[in-house]
Formats: sequence, structure tokens, C-alpha cells
Amino acid sequence: MIKDIRMPWEDRPKESSEVVWRYSGNPIIKRNPVKGIARIFNSAVVQYKDGFIGVFRAETTAILPHLRLGYSKDAINWEIADKPIDFIDESGKPWNPYYAYDPRLVLVDDVYYIIWCTNFYGPTIGLAKTTDFKTFTRLENPFLPFNRNGVLFPRKVNNEFLMLSRVSDNGHTPFGDIFLSASKDLAYWGKHRHVMTKGGSGWWQSLKIGGGPAPIEIDDGWLVLYHGVTNTCNGYVYSMGVAILDKEEPSKVLYRARDYVLTPEKEYETTGFVNNVIFPCATLVDEKTGKVAIYYGAADTYVALAFSTIDLLVEFAKNNNEKVGDDDSLGR
Repeated sequence: MIKDIRMPWEDRPKESSEVVWRYSGNPIIKRNPVKGIARIFNSAVVQYKDGFIGVFRAETTAILPHLRLGYSKDAINWEIADKPIDFIDESGKPWNPYYAYDPRLVLVDDVYYIIWCTNFYGPTIGLAKTTDFKTFTRLENPFLPFNRNGVLFPRKVNNEFLMLSRVSDNGHTPFGDIFLSASKDLAYWGKHRHVMTKGGSGWWQSLKIGGGPAPIEIDDGWLVLYHGVTNTCNGYVYSMGVAILDKEEPSKVLYRARDYVLTPEKEYETTGFVNNVIFPCATLVDEKTGKVAIYYGAADTYVALAFSTIDLLVEFAKNNNEKVGDDDSLGR
């Protein structure tokens, strides 16, 4: 939640009835943003002190992804660090992953946690912590390979850390449901529970789904933005959906919208290194007004920004609600 600082915002256009609307200045990070980096996308942002800080997926001109810090006063115009984040392990020795991508950045109990897809005999979830964005301590990988889209909850539930993830394969994941796991110490994870199945009532998520930004705590649950993928004649299309999970048992889905809230339509979303991708990774939320700024990767090429409100997203999830539960009637 944003406190005592102005977050980015644009009012919904008067002629629009959209639940989520795009920032007029998109994309906020374009191609070749710094020397040696071809593209930045699928990145995470949080408030920090009197400004904002981000962990960005940066891809070199060798197309090798790694994580870089970024700094901003307004959360729109970013200064990107000139080198990757350097990690140490828990003994203090240097440790850096061969690759790292699709980070999330979540504050829990005054500690900032970075969750990303890392290399461990194939893709799995990487985890690190920092309190000052100067020292980054790599923790043990939460899960075995293969796994992607690790998303930590912003507070403990029943005195346990919770993480959403998507069990995958070693390729481009031609399947994928969202699961929930719990840990008391961030080292040992268990109590694995199934949360959501791909498909549902909307074909826009028929191929796979995956967690997006950290869940947002609301009065009657956890508001979750996630990505869903369909396979068309022209390839994959990534869109953004919304659901509400039970507050005390987040593996239980209370509402899940049938329709997407954002799908690739603008040129910076439909055309790029990977066409037709909207991939949400972070939100900023104004606790007083309920305004939400949503950061998403566009076409695996750009960082873009969209807006909504807690009330609009909750209303959409509830009124556009599909039948909760597995449904194999779609011919998947």
C-alpha cells in the first residue's frame, strides 16, 4: 500500500467503461533503454522511502535475462542501474544466477523479497531478500524444478509465508495451474494446495495461467491479478484476469471473472519480440483512495502501465463471476 506519497495516476477516460485503462504515455520503458540492454519488461515496482524502486527483467543483446535495479521519483520515469544485481548467499559468499527473469518484489514484515524464475537444472523459483537494496541475500530455492511465476503474499497468514506458483515443464509450459505453498521459515515449503485451473469459462486462459503481482488484501479476501494464455492460429496470446481468494484459506477461490480485464490491443502489446503479450508483475495501491497502478510487460519488449481501482476490480470479479471449480467441457 502507498503511504504519504503520490503514486502515478490517470483518471479513466470519460467515454470509457473499462475496468482497467492504459496510461496515455505508454510504454514507460522502451527498447534499448541503457547500453547493452535490448529490452526491459516483466518487472516489479514498490514504494521505497520518498520514491520508488524496481527490480527489472533486463535482457542483454545476447538475449540473456538478468535482474537490475531501477530508481524513480514518480514511478514512470526510471533510471536503470548500469550493472546486474549482485547477490550473496547466506554465508556471505558471492552468488549469481546464470539467468533470472520475471521478478516480483514484495514487502513482508519490513523485509523486501525478490522472487524470480532462476536456473536450477531447469527453471524454478529463486528467492532473495534485502532491507536496503544494497545487500541482496539469496535464500534457498523454494521448490524443485520445474516451476515458474512465484508470487509471495504481502503478509503471513496463520503465521506462515504463502506463495503462489505454477508447476511447469522444462519447455514453454504447454500446461499450467496455480498452486499455493506455505512455509514458516522460507526454507521448507509444504501444505501445497491447488488454487485455480487453466481454462475456466473463458478460452482466453485455456492453455495456462500464472500469478501476477502480489495479492492485494481487501475486506473480504485477497484480490489477485493473473495472466492467462490461449493458443491461437497465430500463436500464444497473454491477457490479464482477476479473481478473489479467501482471506484465511487463500487456496479457496471465492470469485473468478469469466472475462479478461486487459488483452493485447495496442501496437506496443501486439508487436514486439514476442507478439501479443500482457504480463502483469506489480501493483501500487493507494490505501486511502483504492487507486491501483498496474505494471505489466508488453510484447516481451516494453514496460507499460495501466490503472484501475479496488472497487472496480472487486465488482468485476463478483459480477462477471464464472462457476468456480474445474470444468473440462471446453475440449481442452
